[in-house]
Amino acid sequence: MARTSMAGAIEEVQTRDPVLAHLVMLAGPIRHRPLNPDGPIGALVRSIVFQQLAGHAAQAILGRVLTVVSGDLTPQALAGVPDDALRSAGLSANKLASLRDLSAKVLDGTVDLHAPSRRSDDQIIANLVTVRGIGRWTAEMYLMFELRRLDVWPVDDLGVRQGYGLAWNLDPPPHARDLAPLGDRFRPYRSVVARYCWEAVALSRRGTHPSLR
Repeated sequence: MARTSMAGAIEEVQTRDPVLAHLVMLAGPIRHRPLNPDGPIGALVRSIVFQQLAGHAAQAILGRVLTVVSGDLTPQALAGVPDDALRSAGLSANKLASLRDLSAKVLDGTVDLHAPSRRSDDQIIANLVTVRGIGRWTAEMYLMFELRRLDVWPVDDLGVRQGYGLAWNLDPPPHARDLAPLGDRFRPYRSVVARYCWEAVALSRRGTHPSLR
């Protein structure tokens, strides 16, 4: 089966619900984000560094981490950087431990970043969450943005829940357990709907209500 493009997925999901069609009209087309220049390991390192930090601060720390690695970011290169150098880049003890665990598990084969097309979303998530500091949400973001999987439904994401509530006029917004079945009608393109839920939040903050009210 040929892989569906983002544009094709958007076209399909907006035919299934008038609310989503209206949201697509308001927000316009979305596109895949650029892949991490350092590949899968770079995407996971970035996810760990950015946890619980504001964007500018996290980007500065990530830049210093990449500088002390010196050269291509690989599990081997990361494992070879002394703890003191990584701490001086601004990493907390927990994030340093997470990066150490990530590099060790990739190197020993516990975490497999190769040939993801052969594995399901659930298999990849189960593999990634064995790493300290990588939970289900982080693994789902990896699937959506690094592997460009089109059927991820991150029900624990507050922005997705808020955006769904705004677009479909649900007050309060659905809890994770309630949101899970609401995505079923959009399979196999739930990632697209999740991203438009984020767009709904952005529209609301700019003063445009995203619903059909």
